[in-house]
Amino acid sequence: MKVGIHALSYYVPVQFLPIETLAEARNIEYAKLNKGLGLTSMSFPDIDEDAATMGANAVLRLFKEENIHPSTVGRLYLGTESALDSAKPTATYILDLVEQQLAAEHGENCLRNVDAVDMTFACISAVDALENACLWAAQNPDKVAIVVASDLAKYDLESTGEYTQGAGSVALAVRTNPELISIDPAVGVATKGERDFFKPRRTFTKAELFVEAAKLLGVDVSTEEAAEKLANSKGFWGGNTMLRSYVEEPVFDGQYSNFAYVSRIKEALENFGTKVSTNPALDWDKVVMHLPYAFQGRRMLVNFYLDWMKANGKWDDVIAVMGGDMPADKAEAKEWVRAFSKSDYYRAYVAKALAPAERASSLIGNMYTASIFMGLLSTLCDAADKGENIEGMTIGFMGYGSGSKAKVFQGTVESSWNKVGKLNLFAALDNRKAVSFDTYELWHNERLTEAISPDKKGFVFTGLRTEENQEFYRDYTFKG
Repeated sequence: MKVGIHALSYYVPVQFLPIETLAEARNIEYAKLNKGLGLTSMSFPDIDEDAATMGANAVLRLFKEENIHPSTVGRLYLGTESALDSAKPTATYILDLVEQQLAAEHGENCLRNVDAVDMTFACISAVDALENACLWAAQNPDKVAIVVASDLAKYDLESTGEYTQGAGSVALAVRTNPELISIDPAVGVATKGERDFFKPRRTFTKAELFVEAAKLLGVDVSTEEAAEKLANSKGFWGGNTMLRSYVEEPVFDGQYSNFAYVSRIKEALENFGTKVSTNPALDWDKVVMHLPYAFQGRRMLVNFYLDWMKANGKWDDVIAVMGGDMPADKAEAKEWVRAFSKSDYYRAYVAKALAPAERASSLIGNMYTASIFMGLLSTLCDAADKGENIEGMTIGFMGYGSGSKAKVFQGTVESSWNKVGKLNLFAALDNRKAVSFDTYELWHNERLTEAISPDKKGFVFTGLRTEENQEFYRDYTFKG
């Protein structure tokens, strides 16, 4: 019995910042970002959008375009690292919003018996959700599981991560006898606790904040004096002496994160090889990876590709291309590999296997959990645009989440794969609205008071409640 991805949908914010605009403002050579990393534009959510609205827009579209009856849906799993609450799952916001829109046709409680949960493991959590959804669908062949990945990748201004930012959501319908991709049940996994990227709860003493606030007023107060003044205070300054905050911008080490990514993928590939006899260079027609930036895959995979060529008896082809074997000296070997990565031989592999997934990433940026599935959608839509017949082809998947974990698996393209053409992915991305650098910085610093795109359709965030026992509960509405 086949199990896998029956349908896909997506939501990408309508506004974006051109990478060329960012490069000019930051005094970075545009070619470094565009030609070197594959970056063209960066999507970011409006001030009335978040992980819940983006996810709900993708899920509602999935229901409507695939005519999914709510009674057939048993699970809604959200993979995200942009959760809105430490207790209430963001998936419940999404489920509630979608149910409200389906109520007129299917009844007020049409999704009441759907199991909903958030899954969090940095950028790989939606892959975890897909694996769980496939196992559940195999046990419930008459039901549909929905997996949604929804995220905002936001980094500190002027940081090395700023130009990789992105946002959006992808939703998947998972069931038996899927029309898009059947997923092989074998999964290679590698997990190791790392510190490459994390979003800590920042902790400050209220006395420290009092001192800083006093400075803004031109008053010098010592930490000891501040603590004494606050000792008997009530309200905001009273009670607990500590204040904890959460921000979207992560603490990260780019080089270390890349090392962890490569290490976990290598280990997961080795684990996958103990379960499935395959050589990715020969047996995977397309490769879909988590892409922190568009060209991450092609840059990272070159060493893996060379290993695969050795394993499948094709090393003589590599030697012929390079005019000699890889040098024994490490420095010379590194340059040799760099030269191979620029060869027509490797570029032909990139164009065939990797570039289709890069196409959307280049236009959107890093989507965290949704990155790998946008890569899949990009691959399918690219083939549909070009009239390529990919039925029966094998797609290799490599997911990664900082902290850290990698998963490797594969799938087979099914006969109705080209129905993704109706999603008009690339046309929609072409029709987004470019914004100025000033608007982008105001958005980043949360200083905008009005929506950038007030006429957009779909779910939008309307505000936080202030009533007692409802403080900070999030409210939304639907703009049809």
